[in-house]
Amino acid sequence: MAESVKVLPEEIRQMTRVYEWDMRTRKGVQRFLALKAKSLPSIALDDELVYVSLIPMQEELIAEIQRRYNAKNQEQ
Repeated sequence: MAESVKVLPEEIRQMTRVYEWDMRTRKGVQRFLALKAKSLPSIALDDELVYVSLIPMQEELIAEIQRRYNAKNQEQ
């Protein structure tokens, strides 16, 4: 899952901050529970669980990141 985010185009990566939590650590488990995730892999965007138990196609992930980025920047 992390690899699919790491290979996004540079202009998309500049719109994001990526955090990866290791489920073998207390912090990782706490984050998993805080997001109310049910299984792995999972991707949260803006603290909202968006993809659970699947790795989205790159185009779908890019579109969702752009949609959220544009919505945030129109409010400012």
